[in-house]
Amino acid sequence: MADANVRIPEEARNRLAAVAAAEGMSLRAYLARLAETVLTPEERAEQAERAREVLSDWNGYAPGAAEEKDLDAELDARLRQAAGR
Repeated sequence: MADANVRIPEEARNRLAAVAAAEGMSLRAYLARLAETVLTPEERAEQAERAREVLSDWNGYAPGAAEEKDLDAELDARLRQAAGR
């Protein structure tokens, strides 16, 4: 696989290099692993749809759009609270 150059702020590069070093990895290896593990928006949507199907098959749970929106808002609020914001 050919390498590519990516321009990012020096501070971001240094931070990523420090994280990679703490895991015993080069920045190149760390970024390659990150690229393999982070889901694209399309993959996240597919995963969410599969989860909805499993829940529906398992226990009949099938929230509508309004209920999903309310649940998302509640989850966001709880995450903010847990993060102390």
